[in-house]
Amino acid sequence: MKYHIKNPSFAPQGKRRIEWASREMPVLKLIASRFQKEQPLKGVRVSACLHVTAETANLMKTLRAGGAEVLLCASNPLSTQDDVAAALVKEGIPVFAKRGEDRATFYRHLVAALDHHPQITMDDGGDLVYLLHTKRKSQLKQVAGSCEETTTGVIRLRAMEREGKLRLPVIDAAYIKRYVTV
Repeated sequence: MKYHIKNPSFAPQGKRRIEWASREMPVLKLIASRFQKEQPLKGVRVSACLHVTAETANLMKTLRAGGAEVLLCASNPLSTQDDVAAALVKEGIPVFAKRGEDRATFYRHLVAALDHHPQITMDDGGDLVYLLHTKRKSQLKQVAGSCEETTTGVIRLRAMEREGKLRLPVIDAAYIKRYVTV
């Protein structure tokens, strides 16, 4: 398994952080349990460019429980929790993220996420979708869709749509969050 993280020895601390966050995410736990039984994502490759945090780690573990082959890269190098990245790698989830990574490393990590040949992408800022539409156009046909979670990313993608350049369906999770209350 390929990955690029700061230090694998940080894994025990990251595992504790992920477990702590899991206790505050009961709905995701229920989904993971159901996914484990039903395997609705069996064999689906998912590349996610999100904040590498304990909460995101639980999402990645849930997708994997559902059978998905997941890979995570950082959408924001300043929010990356290096211990969480190490814990995910130890559990067999490829992660490409380092707190404070420079622009060139960030770009290499995006490329690594697309080298995973995802069928679904998850974005925080639209970086994977943008790269698919510019330097990785040959991969567009294999991507069934994407999910964007930020208003900034949605604005970027809507501009692409207005220009007639958006070539895959994207779920606007930022919009959903504004209108769904628990």
